[in-house]
Amino acid sequence: MRSYNPDLTPPWKRPSPVPEVPADHDLVVEEAATGFCGAVVRCEADTVTLEDRFGKHRVFPMEPRGFLLEGRVVTLVRPSRPAPSRPSRTASGSIAVPGARARVARAGRIYVEGRHDAELVERVWGDDLRIEGVVVEYLEGIDDLPAIVAEFAPAPDARLGVLVDHLVPGSKESRIAARVTSPDVLVVGHPYIDVWEAVKPSSVGIPAWPAVPRGQDWKTGVCRALRWPENTGAAWQHILSKVTSYKDLEPELLGRVEELIDFVTAP
Repeated sequence: MRSYNPDLTPPWKRPSPVPEVPADHDLVVEEAATGFCGAVVRCEADTVTLEDRFGKHRVFPMEPRGFLLEGRVVTLVRPSRPAPSRPSRTASGSIAVPGARARVARAGRIYVEGRHDAELVERVWGDDLRIEGVVVEYLEGIDDLPAIVAEFAPAPDARLGVLVDHLVPGSKESRIAARVTSPDVLVVGHPYIDVWEAVKPSSVGIPAWPAVPRGQDWKTGVCRALRWPENTGAAWQHILSKVTSYKDLEPELLGRVEELIDFVTAP
């Protein structure tokens, strides 16, 4: 008996075959129906995720003849090898360098006002600072900052960066900072009374940092207003535990720390 092809479409009407292309990571294609163009970032059972140049992601089914590669119609298929993972990032948002050894410490330093400031900087920028060889030290206030700077003896190959709390016009901190004039010292600050406020309230799970009356210890007042136990050390550990990356910090602190790192590590 004769066997017949179940497809009764005349040969001249049948679509010509198109190449099958593995949906390898970073392959740039255009989705035929929508014109969305992007690089492959994920390939699953029967879908592919593309990322355009603005970082937008879209998921498409891997249908026959569904994509254009350099203007040619293709069919995407699952790659034979799993896609390599994208470079991970440090808490500060920098690209991580797995296995990198800490650099020998530079002569330059970054000084911050207190232990909490130092712990927060370590939490977010610690990986970056170790690779750059920058040591962070903390001061107990900045009343003696000019004398501390003189003792450090900054030089072009030993720059000093200083992060100050509540550095706003007219404050005591601003008057002290103005007395430091060495070109090898950079004093910057954030507007917050204490570095606690540089952590976004949403990250801590509160609507806002409370206003504390003048003359009252700010940290104790915060604990009282939020009905936390009046143990500022425990309160800080709770706050610090909520910080996992730069996204949990206010821009006014982020920019100043990045500025100090750039200053200290500049050639």
